[in-house]
Amino acid sequence: MLKEEIQQDLKEALKAKRELEVSTLRLLNSAILNKEKEKRYLIAKANQGLKEEELAEKSQLSEEETTDVVSSEIKKRKESVAGFEKGGRKDLVEKESKEIEILKKYQPEQLSEEEIIKLAKEAVEKLKAKEIKDMGKVMSELMPRVKGRADGGLVSKAVKELLS
Repeated sequence: MLKEEIQQDLKEALKAKRELEVSTLRLLNSAILNKEKEKRYLIAKANQGLKEEELAEKSQLSEEETTDVVSSEIKKRKESVAGFEKGGRKDLVEKESKEIEILKKYQPEQLSEEEIIKLAKEAVEKLKAKEIKDMGKVMSELMPRVKGRADGGLVSKAVKELLS
């Protein structure tokens, strides 16, 4: 599983004394644990009579949920990069960019721009969308198909271009 792979890579990075990788993977591990705690709380609240073992088992994140956490962490860093670039902090831009590269290892293979456009065209044709006001329908059709494999901004841009 992805969570175990991350933990194993963290151990190896600790042994090899790769500080940036260690800190990045620790933050990712922490984000995963926080998501598991959140899920556990919601499950415990909904099912009052669960035993501790059942609760622990049900609160484990699925591969897809873990991938969502990784994507979320990458998105946070991309936003930070944009902010640091505006502020002229090249040192922090470089650090955040390196962290993004470390995290991308745990994401599924990303779709190319051409593949995104192809899928967007298929969705537009399927829904017979013609105007920009149909964008919501197209996006709701398309996003589940590209989840975790494409940036929502790129998908939105492709759909917008097709509808305008």
